[in-house]
Amino acid sequence: MRQRRKAREVALQILYGLDVSQGNLRDHVELFWQNFDAPENVKAFSSVLIEGTWDNRTQIDAFISSCADNWSVERMSRVDRSILRMAVYELLYCSDVPPKVAINEAIDLGKLFGSESSGAFINGVLDALYAKLCEKDAKQDNASCN
Repeated sequence: MRQRRKAREVALQILYGLDVSQGNLRDHVELFWQNFDAPENVKAFSSVLIEGTWDNRTQIDAFISSCADNWSVERMSRVDRSILRMAVYELLYCSDVPPKVAINEAIDLGKLFGSESSGAFINGVLDALYAKLCEKDAKQDNASCN
């Protein structure tokens, strides 16, 4: 299994746990690593995703809400919400991750961990979100969205 895919799976599990219990981030991460092991690069990338996603979830949730027609973030399943949050974090803050990779990884995680319709739902929300980002970038003349 690819290292970054494994890191995303770890991050998803911890983000899901945090969403359910609203506990302390450090406690959740520590508990996870007491019971599971992974290479250091998996731990490092998952930590970036977990901390960044959790610390920025208010802004991320607002962005998701603006692209999820007829869906509030609170109404989404916890799995889908956690996957979307992590993917949006990657899109907004991880310049080393190509946007299409972040989107495809999120869709695959939805198919693996979510419901039968999770992959399509995540795809729809992230496509709308990516289009919005590309529109914003085009107006600012910053980057191309290919």
